[in-house]
Amino acid sequence: MLTKSFADAVLEAEQIIRAAPHVRTAQDLAEGYDYLAGSIEASLRMAWAYQRDFPFFVQSTGPYTKLGLDNPDTVYLHAYLRDNAEYVVTGRRGTTTDLSFQVLNGDYSPVEVPDSLTAFDDRELDIAADGTFELRFGPPRRDAPRGYVPLAPGAAMLAVREVYSDWAAERRGTVRIQRADMIGAAPPAAGQAQAAKRYGVAGKILLSRLRTFLAFPDWFYLHEPVNTLTPPRRTPGGLATQFSAVGHFELSPDQAMIVTVPHAGRQVAPYQGIQLGSSWYVSLDYINHQTSLTADQARTDPDGMLRFVVSERDPGVCNWLELTGRTRGYVQLRWQRLTRSLGPADGPAVHVVPAADVPTALPFYAQARISPAEYTARIAARQAAVAERMVG
Repeated sequence: MLTKSFADAVLEAEQIIRAAPHVRTAQDLAEGYDYLAGSIEASLRMAWAYQRDFPFFVQSTGPYTKLGLDNPDTVYLHAYLRDNAEYVVTGRRGTTTDLSFQVLNGDYSPVEVPDSLTAFDDRELDIAADGTFELRFGPPRRDAPRGYVPLAPGAAMLAVREVYSDWAAERRGTVRIQRADMIGAAPPAAGQAQAAKRYGVAGKILLSRLRTFLAFPDWFYLHEPVNTLTPPRRTPGGLATQFSAVGHFELSPDQAMIVTVPHAGRQVAPYQGIQLGSSWYVSLDYINHQTSLTADQARTDPDGMLRFVVSERDPGVCNWLELTGRTRGYVQLRWQRLTRSLGPADGPAVHVVPAADVPTALPFYAQARISPAEYTARIAARQAAVAERMVG
């Protein structure tokens, strides 16, 4: 049976989900099966996109194919490369806050993070008045013109991230990749042997994806004390201008975590955001619930601080981050497109209080309040924005 290798991998993947160390309740397992469904979809998509001679950008991480504590504010794209070929990347810059490019020497595995060989953002591009740009990636050349990015030995993947700060106002751009010496040509028709190979690859991607990102929290989060956040530090993986602060929480329904962090300002960090993640190390439902906020979406207090309330109980404030029925998970703050390094003074402070004490624990509670109708309007705006920019 041509699909047997993939079918066997799905059965093994189900056992990985069932045996995950954090599973305590039926709800944990139900969320795991939902995560598995998205991972199956993404693995098939990635296997069929494994086209180094006729590459195209694929969105394998999104609202329904989540992994790796995906950022709700980011559109993730990637294409596969050969380190001895030349590629042309063209596009039109949108109005999003950040657009970055990263060349990796492989994919994530359960034992290591791939090396970042090159990483830069669109400030290094020559962008025309109409927003168009062109880049070339290829083997090192002595006479390389501006806009030519040399591929180091082992280069295997080009990742592109487009990041929103204001979901309603910013608009996504376009990006395309072609192998330079294949433009105008066509790949040979796929036969059964190639299809069988792709199903086999999809199965390997699925199992590696699940094992890798179940291991990630132990690498970067779970050795930190619960209900704390680290100072800002460079995000692992080689992103050129991103810092993050991370932590994991465990809260009862009658508790609230208050996260206080300076509003960095657009001159320092055009993008600043916070998000919650489930025990499966993926974002919570950010479409129908407010489980993430950017600095543009949040309300800043008169003293220049951003104060977020993480809780199950609705505190009636603008910067509420909903736990959506869970007691455990992850918190991450990100700063991107930075113009300077960050230190402890730029980072978050965390206090856990009884949920009933939130009004007295917030120094500007009156200014932070929001009506139920206003909160419903915020959710409606999230639903509309995600439908427009993150389909797939």
